[in-house]
Amino acid sequence: MNFTSAKWRKSSRSQGGGTECVEVAELDELRVVRDSKNAAGPVLKMDAAAWRTFVARVKRGDYDA
Repeated sequence: MNFTSAKWRKSSRSQGGGTECVEVAELDELRVVRDSKNAAGPVLKMDAAAWRTFVARVKRGDYDA
């Protein structure tokens, strides 16, 4: 899948100038996530429903270390 036309936005939780930089783009019904330091690297793809679930779990702290 080609993501060159995607409009990426940086997560509000990303650390400015740090090592934790995540970007998200919406492509029709897909949501894609990538590491901004490796824009040509792999992306996570999910549908809109899975994205909403993921965001809710992040906000709830389910993935906190």
